[in-house]
Amino acid sequence: MKCSTILMLASIALLSSIAAQAQVAGSTLVGVATAELRDVTVGWSAKRQVLGKAVFNDKDQRIGTIDDIVIAPDKAVSYAVIGAGGFLGVAKHDVAVPVDEIKLVDGKFVLAGGTKEALKAMAPFEYTR
Repeated sequence: MKCSTILMLASIALLSSIAAQAQVAGSTLVGVATAELRDVTVGWSAKRQVLGKAVFNDKDQRIGTIDDIVIAPDKAVSYAVIGAGGFLGVAKHDVAVPVDEIKLVDGKFVLAGGTKEALKAMAPFEYTR
């Protein structure tokens, strides 16, 4: 074998053994332990699978878009911020809806009984400054 091939294989072996260990900064555990990594890989990616996705009602009418998720201090995802109405972000009305009211049905996010009018009638959600 060429020296470069041996060096590359040794580097891969070294990196794979490092990747299997938990990340450590100083003496404090940082990141995800190997046992927890399984839970992370089967979870949802907010960026890829939730944010920007349409929300429908149970009549299959599009009523808004999931623009954000709110994580409570206890690390639970508590609310979805749904943008209703508006065009290209102008005059859009954001509302916070408890995530347990939104169901995944046939690959779509569904807010049963929801309508654009009902969302627009809700108090607007505003971020604290």
